[in-house]
Amino acid sequence: MSEQNMELRKAGLKVTLPRVKILSILESNPEAHMSAEDVYRSLIDAGEDVGLATVYRVLTQFESAGLVERHNFDGGHSVFELARGEHHDHMVNVEDGTVIEFSNEQIERLQHEIAEQHGFDLVDHSLVLYVRKK
Repeated sequence: MSEQNMELRKAGLKVTLPRVKILSILESNPEAHMSAEDVYRSLIDAGEDVGLATVYRVLTQFESAGLVERHNFDGGHSVFELARGEHHDHMVNVEDGTVIEFSNEQIERLQHEIAEQHGFDLVDHSLVLYVRKK
């Protein structure tokens, strides 16, 4: 059984050809933040016959199952990345849309401290910095 099949089953999803193909595209670009349209174009370029509506539906199913994370960066369009189980934050280059992942323990600690100062426990967060080259 292929790795994609095992991942889909573990996530509680039935193994279908479109799901396997879409998961394969995402796994072949593990650092990428791909829109549904990007995934669709990759499938078309590979000669696959999967419709755009199917790509949207499968990505939403993957998100619900915890296989991918959805981000809404600049302009409100969604991009997806594989859920790797490790927290990281993002910088988005406003000039070309490039997404840079980063982790910083000081920022993480400070966010917890700020939440505590206001009487809260931090349970989750998303940090996106919009940047421009100097």
